[in-house]
Amino acid sequence: MFLKEFKNKEVILRGEKIGLGESKLIKIPVDRLPTGTLIEIPVYVFNGAALGPTILLQGGLHGDEVNSVELVRRMLIDKSYKINRGCVIVVPLLNVFGFLNLSRNMHGKDVNRSFPGSKTGSLASRMAYYLMKEITKNVDFAIDYHTGGEQRNNFPQIRYTPNDENAKKLAEIFNAPFKFGSKIIPKSFRNECYKYNIPVLVYEAGESLRLEENAIQEGINGTLKILKHYNMINEAVKTSGINASIEITNRKWIRAKVAGIFNATVKNGAHVKKGQVLGHIMDTYGETNVEVKAPNDGYIIALNNFPILNMGDALFHFGF
Repeated sequence: MFLKEFKNKEVILRGEKIGLGESKLIKIPVDRLPTGTLIEIPVYVFNGAALGPTILLQGGLHGDEVNSVELVRRMLIDKSYKINRGCVIVVPLLNVFGFLNLSRNMHGKDVNRSFPGSKTGSLASRMAYYLMKEITKNVDFAIDYHTGGEQRNNFPQIRYTPNDENAKKLAEIFNAPFKFGSKIIPKSFRNECYKYNIPVLVYEAGESLRLEENAIQEGINGTLKILKHYNMINEAVKTSGINASIEITNRKWIRAKVAGIFNATVKNGAHVKKGQVLGHIMDTYGETNVEVKAPNDGYIIALNNFPILNMGDALFHFGF
């Protein structure tokens, strides 16, 4: 898949060298709290004894997406990164400030809209700059773990850049329940990596500020499949029973036509038929009951768990 020379003969991060067969924890200082407390980002480097691809596994780019942090952390605890060849660079939590403040952003700015960044800009911009300059320059491809927004739950899915054939192949290996090409967002991490021919998979599962076991386990399984595919690990990988990812070619949000209290009647990830009732929107006093129906055959790839709606609010992310 990768025709270029592998980069892991000697990985250099923040001036420290990690040779073949070596592992190291490097703490990158980013800023201080107003109290003077130093904030550091721990970066784990696991370099195998033999040449192979270097993969970046990154959680917590958005500080409130705790599923992504737990997924990467759990693989550390389970020693899943003990590899034979290639290199794994692990960032369990990038956006420390957002995490501390239960916020998506870093000091009011979205890191994932701040690339390529600047070493003299805002904290979010500086974070983006050093992520690309210090870490990403070492990697062949990356998995960026995310969740849905507040109260919007994404069923486990892989997103990749549509015209990036290497990213598409990686998505097939990962084998999440759903996969689809997703346009690049300007100033995002994936957009910046694409400029340098670094494929990035975006794993989306669960919702912010909430742990969800299925979302975590699907992400772990998919990551291990990729490590196994490149002979970076020996262990067999557990599967969830799905045969192959369902390819989604079209997507749309089904939105509330009226305000009220929403009750979904289908589960996230479900296959539905055209005209099938997906839920109801009722007014507060029980006088109206509006059915929400599927526009055509397809899949529920995300749903809104918040029951109180305004007109136009997103209810279901619908894939077909």
